[in-house]
Amino acid sequence: MANAFLDYIIELLYPVRCPFCTEIVIPKGERVCAGCKEKLPYINEPRCMKCSKPISNDREEYCSDCARKNHQYNRGFAVWRYDETMKRSIADFKYRSRKDNARFYVSEIIRLYGDKIKEISPDVIVPIPLHRSKYNERGYNQAQLLALPIGKELGIPVLPRLLLRKKKTLPQKNLSDKERLKNLTEAFGYNERLAVEYKKQIKKVLLVDDIYTTGSTIEACTHVLKSNGVLEVFFLVLCIGEGF
Repeated sequence: MANAFLDYIIELLYPVRCPFCTEIVIPKGERVCAGCKEKLPYINEPRCMKCSKPISNDREEYCSDCARKNHQYNRGFAVWRYDETMKRSIADFKYRSRKDNARFYVSEIIRLYGDKIKEISPDVIVPIPLHRSKYNERGYNQAQLLALPIGKELGIPVLPRLLLRKKKTLPQKNLSDKERLKNLTEAFGYNERLAVEYKKQIKKVLLVDDIYTTGSTIEACTHVLKSNGVLEVFFLVLCIGEGF
């Protein structure tokens, strides 16, 4: 009874706001406006069997990007296309302290991919790390805000520091494919000490991030993991870009 009363008071003081229009969500108990949810760009079939990007031809298995690149990761999953609506929402989440957006994001991840993640059965979930300077500036890692509740809900350990961001890189969004790969060279490291202290085999990893564009970040992290004994790497993101 005390917990229910406390939840009631918290909701009165801090009502749930829609991650997309930012208005107070009605009815109580929901985390997104019904009108906003109807307009969200969910990824449906056909989709790329490698990265989850939507494709127009259901007779093709891979998008044009995955067809011409030999990605090291095993497979990825995305919830939404990265359109203007999602761009605004994720920008609020990352840069304007709308950390509460993660609750709706995670609920949709679990609804759509919870069974698939259990089927993959990763040994650990690892959020893509931020460089210390960026973390200090922002105060949190948005990928970790997604990974921790996913792990808790599915009963999978989360190791936020298994991958380390060793080098501060330039913003990826304005770089070409080659520049992105060069930008990320040696940016990530493997926390061998943590892996030893964990005392369990880490052979299968699920990476978690907010956005997949060309896949350079996921590829760089996959390379580090597989260079340190991990056999299979999957990824899960909120959004995936198109046209790459």
